Amino acid sequence: MSKYAIGVDYGTESGRAVLVRLADGAEIAEHVTPYRHGVIDEKLPETGLKLEHDWALQHPADYIEVLEQSVPAVMKESGIDPNEVIGLGIDFTACTMLPIDKSGQPLCFNPSFIENPHSWVKLWKHHAAQDEANLVNDIAAQRGEAFLPRYGGKISSEWMLAKAWQILNEAPDIYESADKFVEAADWVVGQMTGNIVRNSCTAGYKSVWHKKDGYPSRDFFKALDPKLEELAETKLRGAVMQLGTKAGELTADMASRMGLAAGIAIAVGNIDAHAAVPAVGVVTPGKLVMAMGTSICHLLLGAEEKQVEGMCGVVEDGIIPGYFGYEAGQSAVGDIFAWYVDEAVPAYVVKAAEQEGIHVHEWLEKQASELNAGESGVLALDWWNGNRSVLVDTNLTGLIIGVTLLTKPQEIYRALLEATAFGTRKIVEAFHSNGVEVNELYACGGLPQKNRLLMQIYADVTNREIKVAASKQTPALGAAMFGAVAAGASKGGYDNIVDAAASMARVREESFKPIPENVVVYDKLYAEYNLLHDYFGRGANDVMKRLKAIKEEASSH
Repeated sequence: MSKYAIGVDYGTESGRAVLVRLADGAEIAEHVTPYRHGVIDEKLPETGLKLEHDWALQHPADYIEVLEQSVPAVMKESGIDPNEVIGLGIDFTACTMLPIDKSGQPLCFNPSFIENPHSWVKLWKHHAAQDEANLVNDIAAQRGEAFLPRYGGKISSEWMLAKAWQILNEAPDIYESADKFVEAADWVVGQMTGNIVRNSCTAGYKSVWHKKDGYPSRDFFKALDPKLEELAETKLRGAVMQLGTKAGELTADMASRMGLAAGIAIAVGNIDAHAAVPAVGVVTPGKLVMAMGTSICHLLLGAEEKQVEGMCGVVEDGIIPGYFGYEAGQSAVGDIFAWYVDEAVPAYVVKAAEQEGIHVHEWLEKQASELNAGESGVLALDWWNGNRSVLVDTNLTGLIIGVTLLTKPQEIYRALLEATAFGTRKIVEAFHSNGVEVNELYACGGLPQKNRLLMQIYADVTNREIKVAASKQTPALGAAMFGAVAAGASKGGYDNIVDAAASMARVREESFKPIPENVVVYDKLYAEYNLLHDYFGRGANDVMKRLKAIKEEASSH
């Protein structure tokens, strides 16, 4: 009799459940539940209170609704006996955090706190804690804190520490009333099991927790603010459990709401992009996984802890137990191509695409595919949304050079594709030159499924073969695999993620291999990209920042 697991992938706008067969990783059914309240970035849903700039909140009830709607839906569609489902795992955007009371309930469920936006879930893209993040970085650098180099020298406003400090600064009553601050991933797992535990992935990458050293010292927290001195022992307390560990078993109440059998294994939570790594079969060092969409998250395994410029973090057991998991990223990729199509393409291109009955992206890709590498003489920097790795500078902006009166839209489009590939090569070289090997690339997410030219350019620019995920729901597949590991082999699952990956991970048979003559041309173009990268990105010419300052001054009048 076949056994199954369910992976639930929590994104920014919706959650999806995927039912997976454990013998071969086949995805039997999937269902999406859009969040009823979406991203709350203008006003609170209950009270209409207007939010300030850079806020992004969510309603925790929406997360439970995903379990109550999407899980029964995949069970119904598949017709599978609930007793054949042995485990469930989830992945989540991070850091998505919330304050909870002693009973584990979100403070925004309490009528006395509902009007305070700090009682709600702060979504990963809540950027209103940037002032706190800047101070964390400055004080950590002054003190020579050992944790800072593990995160490329900078802590993000998106992470737990900055968000918790913002709550203390702006809503001390919420801070005092919170029994704990927890990741949404851990809270949802807690709702299923009746017991909230922390997962090593989000604790490591987003809460500055270290397997050997724990959280930063009390002295450091005190240097930030005396009221934060006991943050780790109080608001961040709780066991930190390794990925693949069983967080607990599904309670009878939640089982009845989800259409599953009570007592099945629930895995500890995970980050969405990180869950995708074993789902493409990567469980050993030397293979860089690119989760490609609006941006790219680059994930890599290493045998030891190294310092690499601009990495977003290195965490022991953070992706695959037994290895150090490295993360880097590009803050705009698909977003850049979308900007060009939405804001800068001439009307005749839109008309031509309409006449052919294809999307503008497809039309541009087709035309750009007919160009030789280097033929347009156009080069771009990929900083439309700042630079995440390796420069870690949100104040950098985009650049296109080499445009003439003869330049065509498809030439600019191709230059933008190439620019993002050069950005990935920069990250690959940063890892490689610091002793963390990168020999192969793996791609998952929306972009590799849609844009063949892009994948060929990445192979040519990096001079490495690229394998593409067979699954369109790679994070959910990975989450289901961890659910199978939480159940264990004795229940029909797997005893570790390496065994699970051997049976369940899938990549397409077709891969993208470098074309030697293109590699030669792209080496020349990359050298020019590098010159521009360092000139505009490392302080020789801060024209991008000066322009930004002039813009802000002009727009304030």
